[in-house]
Amino acid sequence: MAADVGRVGRTGERRLSFAAFAVIVVAYLAIIQIGGRVAHAIWDSGDGFTTTRDVIVNMWVPLGAAFGFTYGVIAFLGWGRPVFHDERPVRRWVWAVPVILAVCILLAIDYADLGDQGIGFVLALLVATQLVGWGEEGMFRGVGVQVFRAHGFTEGKVALWSSVVFGAVHLTNALGSGGQAVQQAVAVSFAGYIFYLVRRVSRSNVLNSVLHGMFDFALLSGTAILVDQKAYPGSLAGVLAYLLIAVLVIVRRKSIELRR
Repeated sequence: MAADVGRVGRTGERRLSFAAFAVIVVAYLAIIQIGGRVAHAIWDSGDGFTTTRDVIVNMWVPLGAAFGFTYGVIAFLGWGRPVFHDERPVRRWVWAVPVILAVCILLAIDYADLGDQGIGFVLALLVATQLVGWGEEGMFRGVGVQVFRAHGFTEGKVALWSSVVFGAVHLTNALGSGGQAVQQAVAVSFAGYIFYLVRRVSRSNVLNSVLHGMFDFALLSGTAILVDQKAYPGSLAGVLAYLLIAVLVIVRRKSIELRR
């Protein structure tokens, strides 16, 4: 991979080929998949996320390792500034995207069932989902966006292909969910585009990382990860966020970029 990373430029930033990026993404996924299985075997945790210990073993360990790998790659490449500072602003109306997302997150959280689990579980799940948010945003909206930009892609294609890659990696979930993984990959690709817009309008990789983690926290709180939990109607707020943002973006799609 060393040859594919390329020479160091005048700014200290290394260049990354598509092949090297693919290797990095595969390594990232392997750390999560293999790390989770190893942690589960070593500490003999449960199969789900129903206890604080399960969350720490099954989520903190592999996701923490993937988080460290992601930001280690960013540091090695010298990409701290382009990852955390987006120099391509968009129109101010795009702030509606993170606002809609934040409101729907608040609606989607299952406060009652989380309260029954205790503060320890809630904090453990918050940390775990933030590891997801910061890890995935660092890899796909950070490294991924920068890779496509460095290869001269237009911003529309940067948004498209970084989101497609983000969705495609979730096909690995087919190992456990079969054909549903394809549908999930499509939905995740659109989610990737939403987080891309949040990155652009906030001109950073921070807000999208936080909201990504909170979105996952909200969805997990309203699904069967909690003991004896039934379907939580508030989870539909996640779907509502997708629908509202999709309509907004379709209507305003030609006025996202600033005129030059």
